[in-house]
Amino acid sequence: MSIWSRITIALSALAKGEGLSDVFAHLRTPPERSAGFAIAVIALGAKMAKADGQVTRDEVSAFREVFTIPHSEEKNAARLFNLARTDVAGFELYAQKVAAMFGPDDPALCDLMEGLFHIAIADGEYHPAEDDYLQHVADIFGISPRKFTALRSRLVPDAHPDPYDVLGVTSDMSLEDIRAVWRDEVRESHPDRMIARGVPEEAVKLAEKRLIAVNRAWEEISKDRD
Repeated sequence: MSIWSRITIALSALAKGEGLSDVFAHLRTPPERSAGFAIAVIALGAKMAKADGQVTRDEVSAFREVFTIPHSEEKNAARLFNLARTDVAGFELYAQKVAAMFGPDDPALCDLMEGLFHIAIADGEYHPAEDDYLQHVADIFGISPRKFTALRSRLVPDAHPDPYDVLGVTSDMSLEDIRAVWRDEVRESHPDRMIARGVPEEAVKLAEKRLIAVNRAWEEISKDRD
């Protein structure tokens, strides 16, 4: 069964009077949780797309880069985006329900944040309002400020991001400890591990930029320490 079929089933299962945010309570176990991940990225992304005061085609099309949307499912994807965008519920409620769906310290929450960063920069600008939005979502997810800085350093274009920020480490750490963090990031970026924690196969490509960034950061730090 495709991810979009699972999403359609999940939305159809909502009881009368329930909002989109209520869907997450029903998607806590595999393989349904992968549908929950996709709905979360689209729903929170739709809310964020208005954070800078406008919704652009680039931001909408960014969903296509995070998820492969078959032509036959375009209407369902658009329906979900518009449902979240027009829902009176605030993004805080969405984020709280998503955090509860995955649980504390679940790496999938960082994967989800990467999807939101991807959408935020899709129009070529990282707006301060989008940064505020993402920091608030990260706080609700229980993601530490250092980890948030690492995610932002990896994904938001910069002339030369600090390699320590990219890895989420500090310059006073030993090279061995930094290497351990780098190895853990590489390990957690493996497709099998991502799928096991609920990331849909269609979204596993989110890890590509992460790997490029963390490998480059490790190379810079290790060379500097030689």
